[in-house]
Amino acid sequence: NGAICIQPCSPSFHGETSFVCEDRKWQMLSDACANLDVQSLFQVSTFSAHPALDLLPGFNCSFIFSLSLIVLNVFSSLQRISERGLLPCSGEHLPFVAGGHGKPGDGPKHFGADDHGNSSCQADFSCIIPDILSSPAIPGNIADIVDLLKKISLLLSKNVTRAKMQSYSRIANHILNSSIISNWAFVKDRNASSELLDSVNLFAGNLLLRNGSESVQEPFIATKGYSIHRNTSGTSFDFSMEFNNTGNITGHVVIPEEELLKLPRASKAISIAFPTLGAIMESTRLEPGFVNGMVLSVSLPEELRRVLLTFEKVNKLEQVEAQCVGWHSAERRWDSRACRTQSDTAGSVVCVCTHQRRTYRSFSILMSPVTLRSALLDYITRVGLGLSIASLALCLVIEAVVWHHVTKTEITYMRHFCLVNIAASLLVADVLFILAAIVHNTALNYKLCVAATFFLHFFYLALFFWMFTLGLLILYGLLLIFFKITKSVFLAAAFSIGYGCPLVISILTVAITEPKNGYLRSGACWLNWYETKALLAFVAPALSIIVVNLVVVVVVVVKTGRSSVGEGCKSHDLSSMIRISKNVALLTPLLGLTWGFGLATIVDSHSLAFHITFALLNAFQGFFVLLFGTLLDRKVLILVYINIFYTLRNCSL
Repeated sequence: NGAICIQPCSPSFHGETSFVCEDRKWQMLSDACANLDVQSLFQVSTFSAHPALDLLPGFNCSFIFSLSLIVLNVFSSLQRISERGLLPCSGEHLPFVAGGHGKPGDGPKHFGADDHGNSSCQADFSCIIPDILSSPAIPGNIADIVDLLKKISLLLSKNVTRAKMQSYSRIANHILNSSIISNWAFVKDRNASSELLDSVNLFAGNLLLRNGSESVQEPFIATKGYSIHRNTSGTSFDFSMEFNNTGNITGHVVIPEEELLKLPRASKAISIAFPTLGAIMESTRLEPGFVNGMVLSVSLPEELRRVLLTFEKVNKLEQVEAQCVGWHSAERRWDSRACRTQSDTAGSVVCVCTHQRRTYRSFSILMSPVTLRSALLDYITRVGLGLSIASLALCLVIEAVVWHHVTKTEITYMRHFCLVNIAASLLVADVLFILAAIVHNTALNYKLCVAATFFLHFFYLALFFWMFTLGLLILYGLLLIFFKITKSVFLAAAFSIGYGCPLVISILTVAITEPKNGYLRSGACWLNWYETKALLAFVAPALSIIVVNLVVVVVVVVKTGRSSVGEGCKSHDLSSMIRISKNVALLTPLLGLTWGFGLATIVDSHSLAFHITFALLNAFQGFFVLLFGTLLDRKVLILVYINIFYTLRNCSL
């Protein structure tokens, strides 16, 4: 398992195919076989200066050759000049060579003229399109075409005319066809779809507008542009495009009037629609969520930040919640911090997104098949958290009132000390849970989200480690009857376990994953899973503690299930059942065993019943801690009644 095998391509192709061994079978990993050598399109065998350069004195071949070296070195994606050989100064054209490994007899197609001697190729490079469109859209060719489009965007994107945009769109459309989406999964460079998106955005952003507007549309890529100024009543872009053989999907982009008022001068707005790019990006990435609409890109002036986008859903699933996201071009991932959902219906989603030229320029909607949307789940979570916070606050108040009366022995002191820290950790964690949701939904602040996630991680871990300490204390009381520990030793050990271990784990997690931008997950202020597995820093300790505490409960059941002297058989069975039931009910919430029901949601993530059960048990955990940890303690309850009685009497007097 894990072995890599590399095989050469058939004689008519160049490149190689990689396989990986999985479960004793070879599975294709990547396919770089190609019969279209688009890299040779930028190989220079002869050189001609632009006619305008002839008017300038001192321009000769050696100067232009040196200048070309500088330009090519700036863009690291181009091949090294040393691999190209020396550039002779003879010839009349800058060749735009195609088909280096193509059909026999194909010669170079010059950037200055096409096969019929026309000079249109320099204006719109249309002469290379027939070779590209006639080539099969196999993974190797896809990678080469993406590389070609990237180089065109970097070198030839100045003054993009309608003809240039049409040629560029026809090339991109060839590899965006819905029939070849599955081929993208075997492209060697997993970031190829991201490179394509960035290249198209860069090239289309320089589109020249004739008479204040422009529109270029292919079946799988469309570009529209409008002139805008502060007095414009509102600018919108409407797209209706083919997704597959089943029909079309639509997208709508609106620049609000209040945003246009920020413009100091007349400018332009460009929008590009990709009906299939979302599915292509999904096929090359690890996230389980799928893009369920168009990918809409916008190119706006720096002053404009807010745009409204309407996405028609491809799969109109009722029970799955849509999530508005922006593509983070630097981190190459979907990021929900760029957008918020304004409305979500069965057929479409309206998003309000923040446009930033360096990061967020492309937007879409994600839908996760494992995220259930249920009004009942939301209601349970909100009511449960509210009741839990109130219960925990009341628990701490009661413990403060009766503390001196219930902690006279060492064992009761230790028990109530653990209970207070369990309640305090859970209370802070519940409050942070709400704050993290607020930060994520409104602030869109990455640093605040990191801080909220760190403290949320720390206090939830502290909750589990204090429950672990309580479990160890119970074992100490049951098994080590004749072994005594002092209060100072207990406090030192308890603080080391309860707060020391969570602090170390939390710091290590953020220190290791945050430099690689892998600390946060996309869509929430919480630990990442799919890229860096940072969530294991919470799941592994929590599940380990649940297993240990489950053993503690078993030991308690065995110890307390034994019959007392003088009990008959029937009374023995009844009293054993009562003792066992009572102990299990008391210890399950206090030792965190309710979190074990989360495993059921992993086994069957689509079951609404499992999700509701898990939400009920954990959202109301604070109430259970108050009930089983404090109110069912007879001595505590009596003291509470006495304090209430004296308080009421003093008030009446």
